[in-house]
Amino acid sequence: MSGTCETLPSTIHITKEEYTDGGILSRTCEGDVGVAKCEGSCSSQVQPSVVHPSGFLKECMCCRESFLRERVVTLTHCYDPNGNRLTGKSSSLDVKMREPADCKCFRCGDSSE
Repeated sequence: MSGTCETLPSTIHITKEEYTDGGILSRTCEGDVGVAKCEGSCSSQVQPSVVHPSGFLKECMCCRESFLRERVVTLTHCYDPNGNRLTGKSSSLDVKMREPADCKCFRCGDSSE
């Protein structure tokens, strides 16, 4: 099966809110983060079949990650609940995120594990 499924660089905007134990907003941090994404198409096919109830064998292929990798990114723009920019120790926040690694064509509906 051929296709144009590949892993491409992308940028997303992340906003993360942090709350106190009492549920009160303590700060909001944000930043633009470079991540990988799966993009492209995969060749799917339909062929006549006497053993399938529909009369056709359908093989749908989807472009997605073969696994996700976890990494830590730092959001460097933090604000207090009033919108004032924070400085010093509370001016950045580390966030764990998962991003696609090694995108490939898989049969649609199959898990990528």
